[in-house]
Amino acid sequence: MSTPFYVSPQQAMADRAEYARKGIARGRSLVVLQYADGIVFVGENPSRALHKFSEIYDRIGFAAAGKYNEYENLRIGGVRYADLRGYTYDRDDVTARGLANVYAQTLGTIFSSAAEKPYEVELVVAEVGETPEGDQIYRLPHDGSIVDEHGSVAVGGNAEQISGYLDQRHEDGMSLAAALKLAVQALSREPNGGEREIPAERLEVAVLDRTRPQQRKFKRIVGRQLARLLEADGAASAPTDAPSDEEEGEE
Repeated sequence: MSTPFYVSPQQAMADRAEYARKGIARGRSLVVLQYADGIVFVGENPSRALHKFSEIYDRIGFAAAGKYNEYENLRIGGVRYADLRGYTYDRDDVTARGLANVYAQTLGTIFSSAAEKPYEVELVVAEVGETPEGDQIYRLPHDGSIVDEHGSVAVGGNAEQISGYLDQRHEDGMSLAAALKLAVQALSREPNGGEREIPAERLEVAVLDRTRPQQRKFKRIVGRQLARLLEADGAASAPTDAPSDEEEGEE
């Protein structure tokens, strides 16, 4: 009788982490940045039907990089959690921190379980506050840990290089146009140091806009509004707010 092959727990967890990281690295990167009136989500996404960014609740947005079917299951679970908690208690009891804790438990359980493969996803959960100081951004890697971010965060294939670029250039109080331009510039960076052009039709952009009078602060930016923001002078952009409901369809 042969001796069973032994793998130490440390090596097994390291292998699972490497497997998840490689899967995430194959996906396109995305960035989440704070600007003067809220939080903007920007990513390269040629699909018009499969979204990287979604609304979870009134003031909470969700972004994900990695395998679509896996993060879509997590998104749906987050929506159900938020709806149930808001209905059972109060809408103000639904917070990004609580949602991040739920996602962390789910991802951590899957990552440590030998019965199933780890999820190849990296999540960002963001909540816009009444003021910039009240904004919350949480990054959740594949292992279920929670990283409290401020200012900007990047996830996906080239996240480390993009994060370094954003850290050097992002400033508090930026206009939406300036933040959007910075995000596109960061996403255009190649691992070899070069740059490429990302056309507007390949961009997915959404915002959590604290100035919106509606209870729901999430809004997608598409079409003419996106083109105007990309063409605007970042220092003095007039149309920095999200598009009106009459101009673009409400999410």
